[in-house]
This record gives sequence, structure tokens and C-alpha cells, in this order.
Amino acid sequence: MTSIKSHIVIVDDDESVCRAMERLVRSMGMTAETYTSSEDFLAQMESLKTFQLDCVILDIQMPGMNGIELQQRLRLIDKDIPVIFITAYDDRIDKDRAIAGGAVAVLRKPCNDALILRTLATALERDGAA
Repeated sequence: MTSIKSHIVIVDDDESVCRAMERLVRSMGMTAETYTSSEDFLAQMESLKTFQLDCVILDIQMPGMNGIELQQRLRLIDKDIPVIFITAYDDRIDKDRAIAGGAVAVLRKPCNDALILRTLATALERDGAA
């Protein structure tokens, strides 16, 4: 799928979702990092002088800072970072807010692996990382 080793960040408060998404991303030859909270991810970003990433996969509903709020923070850092949302909830307002904020897609959990990979390929092509 990609000729460049893409770096994907996954933020989801469910550790099993993080592990499954990380395995899927790595199976395609990409690197992946997982975080179980928005705050942990932002702290890691802020602690590094450079933080390279090609796409972020976010859960919408998380304790503390939710995925929509994290998307807004990321847009202040780099408005071009592709964001894919995954959510167990079918909330039209959250979906509309995510898309209005520039999300590539909002996928419903449980997600089909092939759909995730197609969506990730679309996000990376849009970003020029593919």
C-alpha cells in the first residue's frame, strides 16, 4: 500500500482496540504508536522537539479530552494531519463535528479491517505520505 514507512498514531481509551489497530497497521509495514488518552498523546507530542506522524486514528468518546477536542488541538499544531475517527456510538452531531473539523472519515466500531485499511490509504494519499 505505501512505499514510505508511514507513522500512524492511535488514540483510544480501550486498550484492546489500541492493540488490534496497532497490529493491523503494523501488518501493512507501517509504524504505530498507541495512547489510551488524548492527554497522554499531547504530552508526548509536546515533550519531543519533532514529532512526525502521517495520520491519527481517534476514538470520539474518551474520558477527559474527547476525540473531537483532540482533533481541534491537532488542527492548531498542524491543520494538515489526516484524522480518522472510530466510534461505538452513532451520534450524528459528533460525526458532523468531526467531518466539519476536517476528518477523513468516521467509522463505526467494530470496524472491518479492509475498510480501515482503505480509509487509511485514502488519508495517506491525501496527505502525500503514500
